Amino acid sequence: METDDRTGTALVFPGMGPSPFSEVARFMLVNPYARELYAEADDVLRYSLFDRFSEAEGDYSEYAQLAFLVNCLALARWAENEFGLEPLYCTGPSFGGKATAVRSGALSFADGVRLTARFARCLDAFFAQEYPERVATLSFARTPPTALKEVLAALTERGEWHDVTCVVDEDFAMVTLRTSEIEWLRKRLRAAGGLPLYVMEPPMHSAAFEGLRRRTESEVMAGLYFRDPVIPVIADHDGALLTTGDQVRTMLLEGCVRPVDWPATLASLKDKGIGRLCVAGQDALFSRVPVAAKHFDLIKADPRRAMLPRRRAAAA
Repeated sequence: METDDRTGTALVFPGMGPSPFSEVARFMLVNPYARELYAEADDVLRYSLFDRFSEAEGDYSEYAQLAFLVNCLALARWAENEFGLEPLYCTGPSFGGKATAVRSGALSFADGVRLTARFARCLDAFFAQEYPERVATLSFARTPPTALKEVLAALTERGEWHDVTCVVDEDFAMVTLRTSEIEWLRKRLRAAGGLPLYVMEPPMHSAAFEGLRRRTESEVMAGLYFRDPVIPVIADHDGALLTTGDQVRTMLLEGCVRPVDWPATLASLKDKGIGRLCVAGQDALFSRVPVAAKHFDLIKADPRRAMLPRRRAAAA
């Protein structure tokens, strides 16, 4: 791995995946940074987030999203103090953009909690009202662009709407479409040598969801104050450098309608001299793909590592 000429560190907040309560409960209770942030979150929410999360159903409930946000920010604090990190940039694909906005200094923690809770409710309401015939996102690996192009052309021939809403690596992407067509897409991807993975619902990151963007701006962003970030932000849509609060606010809104381009985001970090990524949060995807693992040194700050004794955590 050639990182000798790239000595900078960036803080990465991963996109949200399944994060069961049982896997993070001890971290939430024991880690001092987590305890402090959960107390602050409870003051904002006026209820116990720990209790609500422990009873919530589904991987992407409002309470699961809030807990993921708080855990990511607590893990960032832990990693920066544990390893003496001074990140030069912050970034976060998809859901990670919310934690990015907070840690960069563009948004206060309290407003980050408000944004996350409001957006979770807005997202559910939008798709329940505007998409009664459900749509979802299928992720898949081992599918070269040429093979994917042929599969999507066949989907178009069927008269089915679809959109590539996330590019994770050269052969790893996500497509949003009607849930009734997901099994067809799985079969075609397997026939092309691809590996279908998991389904995410509700979806995001499609130009078709302009109504969600408008609704988010009017219902979610109202009363939230964005300031210029202390740590510059790299946008997950195109790798653009963001240095003003308005740019960060726009990035979050654009997340409703623009696909994630993880290779472009990482290329931007490489160009800026970043050779090390501290990934703060549970991540089974964005730090594992070759475009990240082959080109950067990785510090994985997840709940399991944060709960290890100090020497073992440093060795890991």
